[in-house]
Amino acid sequence: MLNDKKVYSLNYGGKEVTVETGRLAKQADGSVLVSCNGTQVLVTVCSAHEVKDGQDFFPLLVEYTEKFYSAGKFVGGFLKREGRPSTSETLNARLIDRPLRPLFPEGYMFDTVVSCNVLSYSDEGDAEVLAGLGASAALTISDIPFNGPIGTCKVGRVDGKLVLNPSHSQWAESDLEIAVAASADAILMVEGEAKVVPEKEVLEAIYFGHDNIKEYVKLMEQMRSEIGRPKREFVSAAANETMMSKMRSDFASGARNCISIDDKMDRQRAVKALEKEVKNAMSEAPEAFGLTADDSFGKEAYKGVDELLYEMMRGDILNEEKRIAGRGMTEVREIETEANLLEHVHGSSLFTRGETQVMAAVTIGGKHGEKMEDSIRGTEFQKFYLHYNFPPFSVGEARGVRGVGRRELGHGNLAERAVKAVMPSEEEFAYTTRVVCEVMESNGSSSMGSVCSASMALMDAGVPISNPVAGIAMGLITDGERFKVLTDILGDEDHLGDMDFKVAGTVDGITAIQMDIKITGLTREIVEKSIEQAREGRLHILGEMAKTISTKRAEFKDGVPRIVTVQIPVDKIGALIGPGGKNIKKLQEDFDVTVEITEEGLVKVLGTDTDILNNCVASIDLQINGPEVGSIYEAVVVTIKEYGAFVDIIPGVSGLVHVSELSDERVKDVSEYLSEGDKVSVKVVEVDRMGRLKLSAKAVKPVEKKADK
Repeated sequence: MLNDKKVYSLNYGGKEVTVETGRLAKQADGSVLVSCNGTQVLVTVCSAHEVKDGQDFFPLLVEYTEKFYSAGKFVGGFLKREGRPSTSETLNARLIDRPLRPLFPEGYMFDTVVSCNVLSYSDEGDAEVLAGLGASAALTISDIPFNGPIGTCKVGRVDGKLVLNPSHSQWAESDLEIAVAASADAILMVEGEAKVVPEKEVLEAIYFGHDNIKEYVKLMEQMRSEIGRPKREFVSAAANETMMSKMRSDFASGARNCISIDDKMDRQRAVKALEKEVKNAMSEAPEAFGLTADDSFGKEAYKGVDELLYEMMRGDILNEEKRIAGRGMTEVREIETEANLLEHVHGSSLFTRGETQVMAAVTIGGKHGEKMEDSIRGTEFQKFYLHYNFPPFSVGEARGVRGVGRRELGHGNLAERAVKAVMPSEEEFAYTTRVVCEVMESNGSSSMGSVCSASMALMDAGVPISNPVAGIAMGLITDGERFKVLTDILGDEDHLGDMDFKVAGTVDGITAIQMDIKITGLTREIVEKSIEQAREGRLHILGEMAKTISTKRAEFKDGVPRIVTVQIPVDKIGALIGPGGKNIKKLQEDFDVTVEITEEGLVKVLGTDTDILNNCVASIDLQINGPEVGSIYEAVVVTIKEYGAFVDIIPGVSGLVHVSELSDERVKDVSEYLSEGDKVSVKVVEVDRMGRLKLSAKAVKPVEKKADK
């Protein structure tokens, strides 16, 4: 049948969402078109039927692509064609990926691609949410093994009321933005930002989203029962119990020695040595480990040691509350902080927590530093942005840097959202601000270390943030019945644990949150304990940061650009700019400054010398409002006439000094007293109804005849 279209619909937060299948992309393993208020997203899923030789991880790829034609827009640039994914597209692909990945069966190693394409875009329908909903729907009705269905949503709060999937215009009024993914029973993923909102209210937003998601999951279950394909046969490789029994009996003491080592690099070397020892034992007697001579002993040794450490570390925590290196459940590693370590940088800091170290550098400037992003929503300019770099040397790896990866974009975005909430308004701070976070060492949550270092560097630069911000990462160990929440997790605790829950904020509330899990979901009890334990850890870190810096630098460093602003009437903008930009160019050349004017008439003068900036602003004020009667100015002679001299108070503001106002004596020839280009002090005597200036030199200091000088 050419068209076997089926349509399912749901009132989702007051908006109708439809999920259509059977019409488009029917050769994919699963395909749906999800629509809401004019926005339509096609989501397809395909999974290979054969595993590549040697494949030892799940190769899941999620793509999210915004087609510019969907919004009736042309692509910017020379090629006029969609190219590599933008930062926002990459971030949303990660958002879709994270809750899906734990729901594939363990041992599923088949190449799997989820492709989300925005085909039609309206401001009233959130394409990012629809893509997440579509990914769940396409997988649910396909034959691909998937432990779904799930749902996704975004939660905003407008005028104190929680709103599900707000429209584009509503986000500007919202004081929080929380993305939630969940099954009917448990929360799978949380990510978002808030304008310093207390923990209790953030939890309310998360639960509000989860309650709505449950209704979408019911629709997916209906789709699966009515049109879902039988899942393809998949038999996960059974755990090698013979090998694990041998590992426990022969190598437990070696594993115990590994996880008792405090230093990360020493611990890693000990683990590698243990793997080598196990590999040699396997090659000598493979049958004792349940292996054959054809198996890869290196890979099997890695799996055996990793599983043994997994069992041992988790058992220590659940049974004895004993962490790697003996740290307590809520204990934060030792913290060291430093500010102003880079001499010629506008603001800098160094934040070290255990073996995680992040250096931040701040650059302050004008409009030319704004970040532009062209998308189907239009062209946007950011006055504050943060970049995060994770070089290989930070984890002791000998490899080169090959551009910015998806992980770096995601971690940088989380840190940016955390700090953005405390940045001053444009009226309070007219500058463009860039923060770069350089990871020097990493062993657990460098993104939260970036939040701390960025906050300190901004204060060192003199940026008036409303409050310092800190972040912390929480971990989880659970066996399904018992659970333990870990404060400030190490890299190994992240790798061997069940959750990475990051929370950033001030002393008053949360500014950013992100949760990734490796199990099928979190109960509300676990979420509440994690978020409260994170608050305690965050307050401790803020206290440590305050020992070094707790408020902004009183003045910018020497050489940092300064901005002085003045408001002019909108109808005077053209006059200030002048024909062909003549006036504004002259101002910039004369004062060696940069002048920027907004559409609202806010004039920003950017330079490094405060006196020059103030003189330039005074000059602008004169051009726009004219001089005041009684004021004295240093003028330049422009033209000599027989009846007097025309002088410029500033470029574009001229007046006449009549012969009678030059000197106390009678002046017969003006050129005997003044020449073009001479400077002379003048006082404004009168401004007539035509705006013409009558000036007097003798009221300040009589001009002397040149021959008498």
